Amino acid sequence: MKKRRACSIFFLIMILVCTGVYAKEEPNSQTMAATARSYILMEQSSGQVLLEHNSQEALPPASITKVMTLLLINEAIDAGKISWDDQVTISEHAAHMGGSQVFMEPGETQTVRDLVKCICIASANDAAVAMSEYIAGSEEQFVELMNKRAKELGMDHTEFKNACGLHVEGHVSCAKDIALMSRALLEEHPEMSKICTTWMDTITHRTRRGESEFGLSNTNKMIKWYNGLTGLKTGYTPQAKHCVSATATRDQMGLIAVIMGAADGKIRFQEAAQLLDYGFANYKVKVGPQIGTIIGQHPIKKGTQKQIDVATGETKSFVVPKSSAGSELTYEMQCNEALVAPIAKGETVGRIVYYLDGNEVGEGTLVSASDVKKATLKQMVPYMAKRFFKMA
Repeated sequence: MKKRRACSIFFLIMILVCTGVYAKEEPNSQTMAATARSYILMEQSSGQVLLEHNSQEALPPASITKVMTLLLINEAIDAGKISWDDQVTISEHAAHMGGSQVFMEPGETQTVRDLVKCICIASANDAAVAMSEYIAGSEEQFVELMNKRAKELGMDHTEFKNACGLHVEGHVSCAKDIALMSRALLEEHPEMSKICTTWMDTITHRTRRGESEFGLSNTNKMIKWYNGLTGLKTGYTPQAKHCVSATATRDQMGLIAVIMGAADGKIRFQEAAQLLDYGFANYKVKVGPQIGTIIGQHPIKKGTQKQIDVATGETKSFVVPKSSAGSELTYEMQCNEALVAPIAKGETVGRIVYYLDGNEVGEGTLVSASDVKKATLKQMVPYMAKRFFKMA
């Protein structure tokens, strides 16, 4: 009787496990961001995807398009093509964009700095198009730059048709691509976070009728209540529905949550928060040696010195579940066998392989930490003599 009862209990437990009652509930499209047409959760420093649903489905991105516009603006500033204090004249085309705007008039001038504020805070279409024209000469030429940069970032499911995100047939992106360009903007230009999280600000309209102050209010309401929020961009059109690329940092880990096609404006923020909460609750970042850290030496031939200092070429981050946060991150230096002078500082000389509890988890480049010149004939004589007598 006892044996029969034990068998019954065993089979009951098996049935419950198979039906999911005792199984660990894994997040899925029904339990996470349930109204979104697609979503993704990405760790910022590594680009590792932690959660996704339909993340490569091409959909209208609405004003999240402006993340790429902001990236190109910052790159133009870095290249010295434009500066923050440049005066930009608003064209007829830019002034009549419609949609979300700050109501600039044709002929009005604004600084690049204030136009970027308008894009980040108020999601202003007129400001975005004005900047596209200022950088590339026309919005059409700027769009070519947008698509070129998208390809460089590996955004394989994106085709931009304008600089602001107003709905046009064929203007599409996907959750994964949006995460990639959001990551590029924050990794290369972290200072943009301060502008993107500004709750309220103002600009001054200067027209033929005089000056007037215009208030800017941030479209990203998560700024007011989500702990650690760093940005980034909202979007809405009737075709795209409600979208957001929400970024946040806690305990030295940055996360990017992209929601596309949510049911309404409040729900997109709630669903983005749900993704971010999941990431912060379940994952942790382990960071390898910082870029430029000297981790060893390696022999070099025909140089003014016998050894070369070897340093890391970049800082590598690895996302691990919190359950294994105590795991040890180790690394191994693998230099090219025959290093021969001359070698320039920063030149690649090998690779560094990372291990987590003995399992390989990634690799990076190793570079020379200094210049090593080729030895002169006088310096080479002892070396050549040593080799001669060794061979004799």
